Amino acid sequence: MKLLLLLLSFVVLFAQTPLEKGEKLSKAQLELMEQELQEEKNNKIEEHLKEIDRIEKEVSKEQVWMKSYASYLTSLDVRESLRDIKKRIDYLSKKTRSVSENDELSALISKEKILASQIEQLKEKDSAPFSKLLTPPNIEKIEPISNPFDIFVGISYIKTLNNDLADYKKRKSNLTELIKLLRKERELYKEIALLNPKSSYISDLEEVEKRLERFETALDTITVTAEVYEKRLEIIELNINKEIEEQIFKLMNIGIIILVIFLIFVSLKMIVKKYITDNERFYMANKIINFVNVTLMLLIVFFSYIENVSYLVTILGFASAGIAIAMKDWFMSILGWLVIVFGGSIHVGDRIRIEMDGIEYVGDVMDISLLRMTLFEDVTLTTYIRNRRAGRIIFVPNNFVFTRMIANYSHSSLKTVWDGIDIVVTFESNHKKAMYICKEITKKYSKGYTDITRKQLNKIRNHYSLKNTNVEPRIFSFIEPHGVTISSWYLTNAYATLTLRSVISTEIVDAFNKEEDITIAYPTQRLHMQKEKTKPPFDVQEELQS
Repeated sequence: MKLLLLLLSFVVLFAQTPLEKGEKLSKAQLELMEQELQEEKNNKIEEHLKEIDRIEKEVSKEQVWMKSYASYLTSLDVRESLRDIKKRIDYLSKKTRSVSENDELSALISKEKILASQIEQLKEKDSAPFSKLLTPPNIEKIEPISNPFDIFVGISYIKTLNNDLADYKKRKSNLTELIKLLRKERELYKEIALLNPKSSYISDLEEVEKRLERFETALDTITVTAEVYEKRLEIIELNINKEIEEQIFKLMNIGIIILVIFLIFVSLKMIVKKYITDNERFYMANKIINFVNVTLMLLIVFFSYIENVSYLVTILGFASAGIAIAMKDWFMSILGWLVIVFGGSIHVGDRIRIEMDGIEYVGDVMDISLLRMTLFEDVTLTTYIRNRRAGRIIFVPNNFVFTRMIANYSHSSLKTVWDGIDIVVTFESNHKKAMYICKEITKKYSKGYTDITRKQLNKIRNHYSLKNTNVEPRIFSFIEPHGVTISSWYLTNAYATLTLRSVISTEIVDAFNKEEDITIAYPTQRLHMQKEKTKPPFDVQEELQS
């Protein structure tokens, strides 16, 4: 605009001067005015070139688009060169060649192979520029949301799609800014062409216009594609959100059902606690209720999300053999748990004896889990005679009910066991009197346990065949190499056998020691010593004779 105003001022001055003064401008004045005008044009062109350089720097920052365009131009140049080489090869192949032409043909063939390789690498850029940039991100197929875990997959997939759309829109925004710069650059070249029509910048203007046209075509394409791509994403997101809502609603229904079942079982526990006063029975009932509760909840969740149950059964049928072999002990322990819990052979609180690796363990059952029983080893006759230690926690796999002999000292409310004490008297002792004393002592101290056992046996006779229900103390006598053994058997508490054994043992010893015709026998040795008369020395004998 400044240049145009300057030209207008010269025109006005030139027009007014002859009219007012009646004089003509000299040649020198005209040359001076033309020189000033040319300098002004040059300065203006210089300013435009600087602005163009700045714009080119800005354009070069859009590396993705410019590199793609440069690759496209390179592919066009390579294809053009390849066509020229093929024409030359065809020409040389059809004529009689000299030595130099043969060398040229060999070189052209090698170059043709190199250019063909480059074309193969740039084949994506052959058809049109920006084909890869204009293509929206691929939308991968997502599986239907069929369980709660897929909800997170769906949310993550929606987030990924939105990020891809944002990147595609950002690509479009960058292209828009690039076109603005190219348009500005085109206007500058147009102004330069007006100021200097004969300059070489005309070809630069044509190149800029050609490049701008291709970028504008790419912008139109990406604009339409972005709209279609966004609509597709909206439909996909709508479908995913719908499936997520269905799964959430389904999950809420399952949660309500599980909550109702949980409340029912809590109420059942309260009823059991109210009417079952025995702690051991309540513990076992509580265990069974918990197991049924958890199993029922798992089955509800399992069948809620398994669409083809027959397919699952088929898979499990094929896999069951391998699983059974690999986890044989686990399955046997679970089966053993079912036998223990529903068979009623062992309960929590029972005192049992089991042998493992040649060592006997006697303890009270503290817990019966799905895979093992937990025992607390108490001080018993077994620990006194064999182990000499107690207080350990023993873990017994449930599958031992099939492979080991397990003795229950307190099965079916029978809390007493038979215990025996052996004492030996000499052959000269009154063994009948000794048997009577032992019977009276054992009868006195075991009377309470005898009455309890009699009542318990009468209860379990309805379930078991019992031929001998005699609960009175039993006294036996046996001839042994070192005396007569009096064996006394009596009923005692299964959980405190050593206490009554200690009391009865001391009472029998005290009673035998009071009797003169009863002598306790034990391994003894007799040492017989005989004195021999010694003869006096020889010289002493001679003196006596003399």
